[in-house]
Amino acid sequence: MTSARVSQRIGSIAESATLAVDAKAKALKAAGRPVIGFGAGEPDFPTPQYIVDAAIEAARQPRFHRYSPAGGLPELKAAIAAKTKRDSGYEAEASQVLVTNGGKQAVYNTFATLLDPGDEVLLPTPYWTTYPESIRLAGGVPVEVFAGPEQGYLVTVDQLEAALTERTKILLFVSPSNPTGAVYSPEQVKEIGQWAAAKGLWVVTDEIYEHLTYDGVPFTSIATAVPELGDRVVILNGVAKTYAMTGWRVGWMIGPADVIKAATNLQSHATSNVANVSQMAALAAVSGPLDAVEEMKVAFDRRRKTMVSMLSAIEGVNCPTPKGAFYVYPDVRGILGKEIAGIRPATSAELAALILDKAEVAIVPGEAFGPSGFVRLSYALGDDDLAEGVGRIQELLGTAK
Repeated sequence: MTSARVSQRIGSIAESATLAVDAKAKALKAAGRPVIGFGAGEPDFPTPQYIVDAAIEAARQPRFHRYSPAGGLPELKAAIAAKTKRDSGYEAEASQVLVTNGGKQAVYNTFATLLDPGDEVLLPTPYWTTYPESIRLAGGVPVEVFAGPEQGYLVTVDQLEAALTERTKILLFVSPSNPTGAVYSPEQVKEIGQWAAAKGLWVVTDEIYEHLTYDGVPFTSIATAVPELGDRVVILNGVAKTYAMTGWRVGWMIGPADVIKAATNLQSHATSNVANVSQMAALAAVSGPLDAVEEMKVAFDRRRKTMVSMLSAIEGVNCPTPKGAFYVYPDVRGILGKEIAGIRPATSAELAALILDKAEVAIVPGEAFGPSGFVRLSYALGDDDLAEGVGRIQELLGTAK
């Protein structure tokens, strides 16, 4: 009997849909097609110069040409703890910080460290495409709790209670949300956190979009708002979105010392330390001002309004106004099954493929984030490309009947 060439565990992982769409768009563009990509969540701004300068200086120092502690440079860990206190009011020691190769490794490390086979994770849906894969790799079971546009893509305590079982160990909480841009109010955050604390659950909170909220909507850290969670909370974050540093690959997790020690042990065997030059760039970022993200927010806010207005003008498309991050998540169920350029797409995946083929615009279908019937577009790209790309979608879908 011949065994499979690839393990079942790895073979069952779905490719990152957002990266796949971005790669396809770039490949088509390289081939000469005028494709506009709304796939990747990546600011179109350069990394601020003072951060780049810190990296250049670090590259000149021989001590950064060597291995450093697997859990992160001590000065960066201390700076991350200080930045967290500054931005969300949550107090942590440097020993409670693990510096990771981007936010994704923080997600993976957390679930690998907390989950045993069969443990369940409550996963508010729509979700970021990587979460369920990391949960499954750790032997856990993602339990989707879907909140549609009718409720602002925000799950309720009643929904979470209905999904709770004796195997539930973790609630994953994300606000502002990727992919929907939804932001929970301080009251909602507190209610959900207190419910989780009363049930004895762990809460894993991804706060990477903490500085990207609009219309005066505040960011609320569940770790700070609900002190009764105690040491059963893990915070995930990174420099990618706030400082336009997606390619530098620096994220972190903050949690109880024993969990961080175990996750650091895992990382010592998986990747060892994050590149020192990137760590020193991150040190400059988290220790410096928030001017860069404030400047980006002005552009993101303008683009957000433009995109929502243009998409809402398409008959059959319901595009809620996001309050955070840099994505819109329109409901396209109203146009599925209608004839568009001679084709009747039955799913949002088929619609996205049609839009890429006919309008040369790349978007991510809802199947990557949960149920079909929705699409995600990032507005973290230039104003001209945004208007041109959504204009093409308008023109194509205007033929629906």
